[in-house]
Amino acid sequence: MVFKLKSVMQRGKKGKGDANDKPEVSASVPLASSSGAAGAAAQAAAGKAGNNGAGARGAAVAAAGAPASKAVGAPAGAGVQQALGRFGAAGKMPNGSFEALPSFRDVPTSDRQSLFVRKLALCCYTFDFTDPTKNVKEKEIKRQTLLELVDYVTSGSGKFTEAVFEDITKMLAANLFRTLPPSSHENTGSDSFDPEEEEPTMEPAWPHLQIVYEFLLRYVVSSETDAKLAKRYIDHSFVLRLLDLFDSEDPREREYLKTILHRIYGKFMVHRPFIRKAINNIFYRFIFETEKHNGVAELLEILGSIINGFALPLKEEHKMFLVRALIPLHKPKCVSMYHQQLSYCIIQFVEKDFKLADVVIRGLLRYWPVTNSQKEVLFLGELEEVLEATQSAEFQRCMVPLFRQIGRCLNSSHFQVAERALFLWNNDHIVSLVAQNRQVVLAIIFPALERNTRSHWNQAVHGLTLNVRKMFLEMDQELFQECQRKYQEDESKAKSIEETRELTWKRLEAAGNQRSNSGMMNTLASSDGVTRTMAAPNKTAGSGAPVPGLSPVLEK
Repeated sequence: MVFKLKSVMQRGKKGKGDANDKPEVSASVPLASSSGAAGAAAQAAAGKAGNNGAGARGAAVAAAGAPASKAVGAPAGAGVQQALGRFGAAGKMPNGSFEALPSFRDVPTSDRQSLFVRKLALCCYTFDFTDPTKNVKEKEIKRQTLLELVDYVTSGSGKFTEAVFEDITKMLAANLFRTLPPSSHENTGSDSFDPEEEEPTMEPAWPHLQIVYEFLLRYVVSSETDAKLAKRYIDHSFVLRLLDLFDSEDPREREYLKTILHRIYGKFMVHRPFIRKAINNIFYRFIFETEKHNGVAELLEILGSIINGFALPLKEEHKMFLVRALIPLHKPKCVSMYHQQLSYCIIQFVEKDFKLADVVIRGLLRYWPVTNSQKEVLFLGELEEVLEATQSAEFQRCMVPLFRQIGRCLNSSHFQVAERALFLWNNDHIVSLVAQNRQVVLAIIFPALERNTRSHWNQAVHGLTLNVRKMFLEMDQELFQECQRKYQEDESKAKSIEETRELTWKRLEAAGNQRSNSGMMNTLASSDGVTRTMAAPNKTAGSGAPVPGLSPVLEK
C-alpha cells in the first residue's frame, strides 16, 4: 500500500513563527501487504472497527500479523541488555520462563497499568529470525503481546506516568535500534549497483517490527501522551537513532519511519530545529561523500510538508537550507530516485517567495547534466514548474544563461531532450514571459531553431521546431526577419573564416610535404655510406674553390 504524506503543516496568519504552529495528526500508516486468509481477516477486522482511526488500524494490524513460524530475521542487538534496565536479564520473566501474560480484559482496571509494564518487559526480549524453526512458541507469544500493547495505547485507558515513559522507551530501543545489514552491492564491492533495477533486501524480523512501529506511532499521537514529559525520553538521541534507520532497504520500514518522524515533528515542537538540522547533515553526507542512502525520498517527503508550513517571510535559515542542501541534491547521479519529492520541495520555496526563482534556476544550471539525457529530461520538467511560479523581474535576471542552455537542449541529438525543451512553449505563462523579452530570447535561440529546421534527424522535433518558429514569426515579424538576416550574416562570416582556416591548413600541409621531400632527397644522396662534406657553392667565378662532392683537379 502506497502511503502519500499529506501537507498537514498549515500555518496561521502571515508572519507567525513556525514554532507555534501545530500540524494535523492522522493515524494513517502503511501496512505490510497481506494475501489470502490473512488479508481477508485484516479487511474484516478493519471493517468491524469502523472509521475510528487508530482503532481500525489496530484491528487491521492484529489480523494481518504474519505467522511467526514463517518469518526469518536478524539476531538480537548487543546493546539490548543495557536497554532493558530494570526489566531483568535478557527480558525474561523473573522465574526464567517465557510465558504469555494475562489479557488486559482479565484483570481489574486498577491492575492494568502494572500489567502494561510487565508486557513491555516481556517484549524487550528479541529473537533470532534467521532460523524459522527456533523459538516458534516464544515468537508467537511476543507477537500477540505486542498486539495487545497496541490496543492498550489506542484505547487511551489512562495517562502514562513518567516511569511508564521510561519503560516504553526501553522496549522501543530494544526492538528498533539495531545496526542495519550492509547492502548486497556493498558486500561484493560493486560500483554498478542500480537501486531502480535491484530488488531491495526485506527485513526478516518484520512480523515483530511492524507491530513495534505501530505501537510507537500510536504512542506518539495518543492524547494520553504528555509532550512535556515524553520529550525527556523521545529526545535528540532517540530522534537521531530513528533517522539512522531511514537507510533501511525495506520500503515498509521507511514508510513507517516517515510517518512517525512527521508526527514527532508535529507534537514535539522543541525538537523541530534539531530535526531539520539532523536531516541537513544526512543530505550533506549523501551529496558530498557517499551518494548512497535509501531514505532520501522519504526524508524529502517529510520536508515537503514542513516547507509547506513555513511562515512568511521566510527565515534566513530556511533559505540557506534551499541553497546548501536542496539545490545540490540535483548533483548525485541517482537523482531520479527522489527527484519528484525534491522538485516538490523546490517549488514550495519559489511559491512562498518568488524572489528565490532566480536562485533556483541558476542552481539548476550549475548542476545541469552533460552526458545523462534522462537526467536532462527531469531537469527540463522541473524547470518548467519553476518558471510557472516566476515573475517577470526574476525571469529577466536569469534569462540569458537560461535560454543558452535551452538552446543547447533544442539541438540535442537525443530526441526526448529536444522534444521536452520544445514543449516549454506549450506553457502559456512561459510564452508570456518570453513574449515580454522576445528581443533577447529570440536572438539567443534563433540559431538553434534554424539548425533544427535544417538538419535534425527526428521528424517530431523538426515539426515542433517549425511550430515554435511560426509562433515567434507571428509574435514579431520584423524582429524575426532581423534575427534571420543576422543569422545569415553570421553564417556567411563563419563560412568565410572556415574557408580561410582550411586554406591556411593546406598551405601548412604543402610546406610540410616540401620539407619532408627535401629531407628524403638528402637521405637518399648519402645512402652509399660515404661521408660527404656539404659546402656552400662559391658564387665568385674562377675562385678555384672546389665543387662540393668532387675531387679537386690539378693544373699542369
